[in-house]
Amino acid sequence: MDRITTMNMNLPQAYRIRQHFPTTRLKDVGAAVTAALSKLNLGEVIKRGDSVAVPVGSRGIANIALIIKSTVDYLKSLGAEPFIVPAMGSHGGGTAEGQAQVIASYGVTEAAMGVEIRSSMETVIVDQTPHGIPVHFDKNAYAADHVLVCGRVKPHTRFVGDIESGLHKMMLIGLGKHEGAKIYHRAIEDHSFEEIIKAVAASVLKKCSVIGGLAIVENSYDETGMIEAVAPENFYEREKELLEIARQWLPRLPFPKIDLLIVDRIGKNISGSGMDACVVGRKFNDHAATERDVVACKRIMIRGLTEETHGNACGIGLAEFTNERTVAGVDWQSTRINTITGSHPTAGMVPLVYPNDREAIEAALQTVGLVEPETSGIVQIYDTLELSEVVVSETYLEEINSRDDLDIISGPFDLPFDAEGNLASVFKKPQH
Repeated sequence: MDRITTMNMNLPQAYRIRQHFPTTRLKDVGAAVTAALSKLNLGEVIKRGDSVAVPVGSRGIANIALIIKSTVDYLKSLGAEPFIVPAMGSHGGGTAEGQAQVIASYGVTEAAMGVEIRSSMETVIVDQTPHGIPVHFDKNAYAADHVLVCGRVKPHTRFVGDIESGLHKMMLIGLGKHEGAKIYHRAIEDHSFEEIIKAVAASVLKKCSVIGGLAIVENSYDETGMIEAVAPENFYEREKELLEIARQWLPRLPFPKIDLLIVDRIGKNISGSGMDACVVGRKFNDHAATERDVVACKRIMIRGLTEETHGNACGIGLAEFTNERTVAGVDWQSTRINTITGSHPTAGMVPLVYPNDREAIEAALQTVGLVEPETSGIVQIYDTLELSEVVVSETYLEEINSRDDLDIISGPFDLPFDAEGNLASVFKKPQH
């Protein structure tokens, strides 16, 4: 189809709406960290002068710099000598420098934290699982007297189990670095995720001087909702419980059926899959919702990458449409490394590429079935972490008016394209 045809399509008018999520939010995150860690009685284990490795991952965790600074300050108060380890599988291009840059972009620097950052891709093989899988662990962390595992607990974008993303995943993929991430993801192709995660975690807890974990759960507004310190012997059962809380707090799209979802930006700081597959209904199938998904998007169009993802476009392959400027910003080396390491090559495949947003949207609407473009169900979001304010087509007006959890902020209005045919971003700092 040529450009002249696509530029004449009638599109529905739109409304900007606000979603209201039940929420719990910590008012003083730093104090919450200190209070949580004090319950572990670490002073009975840590001797003055002991080194403590504190891992920091690649996800864009809310208040991560404050959480890590409060953690290292507490450890210092016990007489310990903490240091920070960038803990991520293949992110940052799979290099020590790249991984240090990733956490620096979140404000986790030596100057800000007041401690040394030791970044290396070298690992020590500390054990072997019953499956014959070598257990890799970050060299610097292994050399420490103690390791305090920090991680956000939330549903994984691909794997399903009692444990998904959190303290266990940090011990495997984060502190396993690139070598560990590669072998574990390969193993998951032949064994269950839960089987591998249990086996590797058991070895790490036995061999790697883990003295506790700091578990973070975020609310529906991408804010710190809960911080809890967990003793090593309680990791599995407590993370299982925290995962249920995280599932309840996961932000959601406003409607269960969407013809076209427009995503302003994806990135590794948003989700391991660029956009949270649990949110957009692509956890079990890259391009179609299943009966286990809570939302069904017929088509997804991506408008851009986050600055913090540094060109890593993992997740672009979950969409069917995008624009030229998004593809121009992709670091293909970083994307290839990440998707291959994660054994998810389709996540890096390129959707149909159009010169601008309008052409991509109009093309997408020709593939959503018998619905006419002007009556199609369109939802535009900033990213899958920020869903409190979204733009939706007027098709949903009757449902909006019937629900107490949705408010109209403005509209109706024409979708705001600029002179180049590109859509305005949803972003606006929400109030709640």
